[in-house]
Amino acid sequence: MCLVPSASPAQSSKPTITLDEYMNATAITAARLSPDGSAAVIATEAPDWKTSTFQHDLWLWTASTGLRPLTHSGSERSPEWSPNGKWIAFVSDRALPGETAAADGSPASDSDKADRIWLIPVSGGEALPLYSEKLSVHAFAWSTDSSALYFSATQPLTPEQVQTQKNHWKDVIRWREQERGDLLLKLAVAPAIARAINVPLPVHADAASSSKTAAAQAAAMLPPGAETLTTNPLAITEIAPSRDGKSLAFVTGPTHHRMESPADFEIFLVSPSGGDAHQITHNEAVESMLHWSPDSRWLYFSVQAAAGSLEGKYQDVQGRLYRLDPANGKVERLGSDFKGSFDQFTLLPDGRELALGLTGIETQVYLVSRDKTTRLPGLAGSYAVLDTALNSSALLLRHSTVNDPTQVYIAADPLHPDHLTALTSFNPIFAQRAQPEWQPYTWKSDDGRSIEGVLIFPPGKKNARHLRMFTLIHGGPADADGNRFGADWYDWATYAADNGWLVFRPNYRGSSGYGDDFMLEIEPHLVSKPGRDILTGVDALVKDGYADPDHLAIGGYSYGGYMTNWLITQTTRFKSAVTGAGAVEHAANWGNDDETWDDAWYLGGQPWQDPDLYQSEAALFRFDKVKTPTHLVQGGADIRVSYLEGVTMERALQTLGIPHTFLVFPGEGHGLPVNPWHGYIKVREELKWLDKYDGK
Repeated sequence: MCLVPSASPAQSSKPTITLDEYMNATAITAARLSPDGSAAVIATEAPDWKTSTFQHDLWLWTASTGLRPLTHSGSERSPEWSPNGKWIAFVSDRALPGETAAADGSPASDSDKADRIWLIPVSGGEALPLYSEKLSVHAFAWSTDSSALYFSATQPLTPEQVQTQKNHWKDVIRWREQERGDLLLKLAVAPAIARAINVPLPVHADAASSSKTAAAQAAAMLPPGAETLTTNPLAITEIAPSRDGKSLAFVTGPTHHRMESPADFEIFLVSPSGGDAHQITHNEAVESMLHWSPDSRWLYFSVQAAAGSLEGKYQDVQGRLYRLDPANGKVERLGSDFKGSFDQFTLLPDGRELALGLTGIETQVYLVSRDKTTRLPGLAGSYAVLDTALNSSALLLRHSTVNDPTQVYIAADPLHPDHLTALTSFNPIFAQRAQPEWQPYTWKSDDGRSIEGVLIFPPGKKNARHLRMFTLIHGGPADADGNRFGADWYDWATYAADNGWLVFRPNYRGSSGYGDDFMLEIEPHLVSKPGRDILTGVDALVKDGYADPDHLAIGGYSYGGYMTNWLITQTTRFKSAVTGAGAVEHAANWGNDDETWDDAWYLGGQPWQDPDLYQSEAALFRFDKVKTPTHLVQGGADIRVSYLEGVTMERALQTLGIPHTFLVFPGEGHGLPVNPWHGYIKVREELKWLDKYDGK
């Protein structure tokens, strides 16, 4: 007999959330604090169902006016305050004033758009483009005196080079050969604003004079008055001027956006007046998040989880924090006593460092020094993305729990992130609907290692017994599920719970937040070792009476898809599976994946170095064991896990006569960023598939 506790009055009086409501959530993509700490600019992303696109908007918060819209074109991102607090710069592909893409006035196509820098006055007024040339910005930063903006862009071709390429190569892609590095540019703001009042449209390359020298033609493709500070054969992905204005640091990355070597990711210094750039790091890590100390002596940076480290050869360990002395190149690791994974960080005006640290199922705020890490008072749940002001001690941050949507908050005392003032109140619908209940869950894997995960129960059914259970596996693998909010096509655990599923979210080996050793134990057994962690967790939940062994389902996306594909070859106990963007073999995926270096590390080397391991850790060669009805999804333009991996898996299922469906989302990359209907349909069909084969 199944004993199920009755729902509480508060839960039973509320309806469960609908799919339309769930998928209509607004996400916060950025939040930046003004230099004096009195205002904040917030960037959001929300689906626009009528246009089948996502709207990207900016909002301005002040203590006197609260939150109000700042922009309205729907394509704004990456806002940054000028140091004097008078302007907000942002990136947008919006059309220039009076510009149309075609003679018939039709909207610009993606190939005609450019991600330009725009400026909007905080005191009020319309946004103005910093330049009109068709030049897409890769990274930008304000000069310390607010007089100029530094930005990077691909080295433009001269009109003659463009015409030669058209005539000689037609539409042929010259792999690697046609890649071009970046320019680091400086553009004065005042004259750019003066020009922007009338916004002269750019001269098209094929209409430019062919009598100019190549150098003059190339210069003509840049905004008037733009200074080229340096060039680099790689892309420039971050820019950070020192506080004293004497140095300019930047981080490089590959122009092809594939991680083929950590050597492509390094930190350089160049004078703000221009000249040769000096490389100041040489390691096997991916540096990011440059911050100068207030006295300009130190350059702080991070290496995110599964992005290598400065301690020896490349390996996927937890996130680390460092600081570098540019005068001598000496690097120090900070907070080495911390056993979790560091993520975002910021510096207070007095130079102290605050960082987000993940341990287990929560992310909290820590005060970090060279040898000591101190957890600050915090609320239960997960914090995200810290920001501080130049001239104020206030701290801007985000916070959420499983049932509380992410909001932006400000803490007047940065050492007390438990005392918060809310700046946003997005997604109120979730408080008006019945909410699932959750709890952490731990078990022993087959080798005795303790593993942790999260159980999310249907509303009003916490600790109910013999529930149908959906094991939803996170991607990464360097990630961890826990006490944080999620409501989208990727993280839909609470929606599954609202629809009667006990959702099991295992933090298997390879997950971050449990120590370096825990992450490293996944290598070189990329799927088999974490697979045993997950299956022993399912066994434990059946034994403990939470899960009904006759009503089990499994699913995941990205690495969660890898694991789902593998696990249905290891057992037939799952009645259904939903999988997306997961490889079924590793050799072709190594060749197609944009994180090929990481793939090779996980499997102990290149495919020819250990072909037996590449095969033994691949689901495809065990597909004769599969009996589970499986639903697949894939982005048609995915370069993280090739669409062809899905095609291969579908062909195997078809050949074996396994019930399956395969949905391909045209034009979508790994994160399904193009059309919100694709994510909506994904969740709708995955839930239908689970229910179809549940047997109840």
